[in-house]
Amino acid sequence: MKKSKHIGSSFESFLEEAGILEEVNAAAVKTVIARNLKEHMKKKHLTQDEMAKQLGTSRSGLKRLMDPKNYSVTLLTLNKAAAVIGKKIDMSLSSISKSK
Repeated sequence: MKKSKHIGSSFESFLEEAGILEEVNAAAVKTVIARNLKEHMKKKHLTQDEMAKQLGTSRSGLKRLMDPKNYSVTLLTLNKAAAVIGKKIDMSLSSISKSK
């Protein structure tokens, strides 16, 4: 029986080998922000127009922000969204280990 080359490797290395690591990471960040914005809007009984106004954007800009598949949101917009919901975004750069 032949052993799988992925047994023992990390999920992150699997995503990297598949060429989708960056896309998955971006989608995860957008999903967390969208979920938090939706919860904030529900808790504060805010409409999309009111939320967009707090963010200093349009309703279509808010929809782009809340769409996890739309990566065209700027870091400034992400930071504004985090601030509105009482949070902040922490980012760091770290070395990528290439083990092949």
